[in-house]
Amino acid sequence: MSKILDHINFPTDLRRLSVEELTQLAQELREFIINIVATKEGHLGASLGVVELTIALHYVFNTPKDLLIWDVGHQAYGHKILTGRKEVFHTNRQLGGISGFPKRSESEYDTFGVGHSSTSISAALGMAIASQLKGEDNHHIAVIGDASIASGMAFEGLNHAGVTKANLLVILNDNAIGIDPSVGALKQYLTNVKTGTQQQDNIFEALNFDYSGPIDGHDLPKIITELERLKTVKGPKFLHVITTKGKGLKQAEEHQVKYHSPGKFNAVTGELIIKSNLHQPPKFQDVFGYTIVELAKQNEKIIGITPAMPTGSSLKYMMDELPKRAFDVGIAEQHAVTLAAGMATQGLIPFCNIYSTFLQRAYDQVIHDVALQNLPVIFCLDRAGLVGQDGATHHGVFDLVYLRCIPNLILFSPRNEIELRNIMYTAQLGLQHPIAIRYPRGRGTLLNWEQDFKSIAIGTGICLKKGAKKAVLSIGSISENVSKALDLMTKKQSLEISHYDMRFIKPLDEKLLHTIFETYDSVFTIEDGVINGGFGSAILEFAAKNNYKTSIKVLGIDDDFVHHGTIQELQQQCKLDPEHLKNWFLN
Repeated sequence: MSKILDHINFPTDLRRLSVEELTQLAQELREFIINIVATKEGHLGASLGVVELTIALHYVFNTPKDLLIWDVGHQAYGHKILTGRKEVFHTNRQLGGISGFPKRSESEYDTFGVGHSSTSISAALGMAIASQLKGEDNHHIAVIGDASIASGMAFEGLNHAGVTKANLLVILNDNAIGIDPSVGALKQYLTNVKTGTQQQDNIFEALNFDYSGPIDGHDLPKIITELERLKTVKGPKFLHVITTKGKGLKQAEEHQVKYHSPGKFNAVTGELIIKSNLHQPPKFQDVFGYTIVELAKQNEKIIGITPAMPTGSSLKYMMDELPKRAFDVGIAEQHAVTLAAGMATQGLIPFCNIYSTFLQRAYDQVIHDVALQNLPVIFCLDRAGLVGQDGATHHGVFDLVYLRCIPNLILFSPRNEIELRNIMYTAQLGLQHPIAIRYPRGRGTLLNWEQDFKSIAIGTGICLKKGAKKAVLSIGSISENVSKALDLMTKKQSLEISHYDMRFIKPLDEKLLHTIFETYDSVFTIEDGVINGGFGSAILEFAAKNNYKTSIKVLGIDDDFVHHGTIQELQQQCKLDPEHLKNWFLN
């Protein structure tokens, strides 16, 4: 039996349907998303929650002439399917396939590239002001979630928009959850609005927006009617829409955190296809999560802070066991860093746990509020290096560069789980400087990782393998690929190569480096970050400063953005996999 979705390739096809047909289309679109994400993986719950809203937006507005921006982009799967990418949607997040997030180079319907939250209002306002200046009459729509709108940048956009006459519509997709449940006073305010108990002035009307809602985000006729009305309203407008994350799949509705990005699951029953974790090394994030709980029970000064990623970072373990000393501050990276700085001034020991890619959003705070004042904040940077299928917006490949240049900041990258535990232990013993500890997404390599703590001398590297002619200097978990590359060699070839784990990017182990440069004919550096300004650059600077003429080959990520694929595929693409490394070392 032919489905309506079979005949929908672009929004122009959509606009020929009746409202009754659109309701049927919503059901088919949900099934389409579920069936593909079940086997290909991806972000599920958010896209299921906005199916009706997505259809209504493309039905009412003349996209792409009218500009539609999805904040973050977790919820944009339906948008992609309805805008010319239905036939290739099965390639979503796969190497060479379409991106998991809106991307300008992919489609004219993706009006703004998104991946980090809370950018949609500012971008849409910029477009709306540009339309005014050019004398155009386009509509500009930003769809933002209740977790993202609590971010400072979203408020900055609202604050500016409220004193303009821009043709801007902000739609709040309110489902009370981002990746984890939304937090903070604004969340409570929105809850009161939904339940009718809010007696104060409406905050969005106070910011000069024409506010409407809340309305049921799954009542397609009602959404269409309200959007048609809002098209006639001048100036900045705000529509409050109530949705259910995971709508249409029972398990996704009931377990919204787990089904944000569930991995593979049964498309009919919704049951997750569980990969056996027996006899597998732990995830680095879990090593962090268990270790901070262990340390915090011994040291009452330890505090845990995360900006909206308690599950993704595993700070959830501390929040469950020591809730008064672990804080989810919402999508507020700048606040998280300066909050940690404030705590450090009072003698507490804050562990600020944040994804590498998201710390970029708080760079000024790291410099001005932490490093300049030399406050001993401990940054635990999850998802450092290549992260896989989330792609260019999420790779943590810039941290070595943007942190290495900051005075007072210690920079460490553990090669395995034991090293992560030991540097966390060392950091809380009373360091006189801030420290950033960067570790990758995914599992480590050790089963017996829960060993007694040992302190690590700051600025010291270690020799993992001794050879005769060449030295390989690695930093962090990419060390495992070096070891595998050496295993691929003949015994004779391997005997020529030494392998050093430098551990600290800053301060460098200069004593060890002098020994290396005085001993070997050639040196290779390898890092899972961009080459320009990173670990290899630090070694080149050392060699130049000390007038060493040794041949140095810097291996890492070239001066380009890396897109999506599995970590293994991307390492091969960047020539950082064991086979490519072996060839580098032998040439």
